[in-house]
Amino acid sequence: MNRNQMIHSHFAGFSGINSGTLSRILKGNHPISMAQLIAITAGMELREDYFFEDYIDECFSFVVSMRRIRPFIFRCAELGRLDCIEQIVNRLLEDLSYAPLLFEFAELLYKDDKRHAARILYQGVSEAEKYQHSERLALCQYRIFRIELEEQTDLEEKLRAATQFELYVNRLDAADQLDAMKQLMHIYGLVHKWKRVDELAKEMHRIASVQYELENRRSDTIEGGLKRPERPFYYYILYAYLARATASEACGDYGRALSFVQLYANAERWVHENDEQSRQIIAQFSEWAVANTYLYRLMSGELDVIDEYADYIALHENEIFVAVRYIVQAANVFKLNVDSILDRFAPYIPYELGKTDCGDYKQAILQERYAQFLIDLAIYQFNHSKGKEQALNTVLKGLEISIAMNSSQNIIACMTLFEEYREFADQELQEQFKNLSSEVYQFNAKKDLILLNAL
Repeated sequence: MNRNQMIHSHFAGFSGINSGTLSRILKGNHPISMAQLIAITAGMELREDYFFEDYIDECFSFVVSMRRIRPFIFRCAELGRLDCIEQIVNRLLEDLSYAPLLFEFAELLYKDDKRHAARILYQGVSEAEKYQHSERLALCQYRIFRIELEEQTDLEEKLRAATQFELYVNRLDAADQLDAMKQLMHIYGLVHKWKRVDELAKEMHRIASVQYELENRRSDTIEGGLKRPERPFYYYILYAYLARATASEACGDYGRALSFVQLYANAERWVHENDEQSRQIIAQFSEWAVANTYLYRLMSGELDVIDEYADYIALHENEIFVAVRYIVQAANVFKLNVDSILDRFAPYIPYELGKTDCGDYKQAILQERYAQFLIDLAIYQFNHSKGKEQALNTVLKGLEISIAMNSSQNIIACMTLFEEYREFADQELQEQFKNLSSEVYQFNAKKDLILLNAL
């Protein structure tokens, strides 16, 4: 105002703030609201967040008021000023009575897809939470876990997040437990910890069965106080059977896998609901049951079902890639020639992203499956008359994807396979392998350095 030779009334009119209010603000007798801060900043023709760091002190210069702090936090989230949010949270949590309110803010930010901002609040509340067995602490950890899964492409980091969160899963409400267990099973499946997948699926079945029975005893679940998970309770019962079948198959126990298939194949016999959603879910699990029955019979050595299996999946495009992957595995085990099937379904490979009627496959799961498929396909190509160069190219593609997601098991498999057939690689292929191997070395060296600094 002095620089532009403005009196109060001029700037008040320019910014839209009442002249008397402006006078009291300048004398330090009136706290600045968030709306007034924005008006003042706009009046000075500065970017909106220009005074945000200064405003943090302003928020605490009078009596702490959530009428100022709440809109400030949410505006910081919209503008990406996470540094300001972190400072506000740290100062507020000097008084732990603010933790419940910050948790409420975090939930609103999370639902509004402001995940980075929400994470700061969840982390602050977690650290401030006195009662280590509280549901609020567990829910904070669950939200942080979900945010990390969305952010991380590194499988080891996903596993670390899962291992850290699992300590809190049994403190959640039953409905949240079911969704959390589903996420945990995804991660443990990605890193081939199938025993843990089976254990979690067994517990999921127990909890979902109890909740579904309670739901059916109430005429109105909301009035009865029964919290709902993301999907209907019967869905988790079916999903638990599916997960246990998958874990059994991964361990080579196809008889056990088939026994679980029978449990999710005919859900209409015991699912009470008959709405569009339930019909859709039951149809999806029935479809999986047919496809997986063919698969487990094939992997058990019933080789005559392979053509029936191929004809069936041809009618279900979303499942083609997964089925072809298993057909190639069977071909390697039983020394089959499946060139005709690979040619038939070539347009569906590579498979970047697929959807089913009951939701979308997670990108990480697809990437890991695709890397595994390329390894199996390379082995198949090495064993047939397609030429070693094509197989080596397939190995390198699998190695590139495995490095991108830091899948240690697949990285080792790809590098071992290339070394086994290195003599067939020309100079260009060897150079590609050298560059990819260097990425693996540099990545591991960086992780070792981070670990050393942490110690």
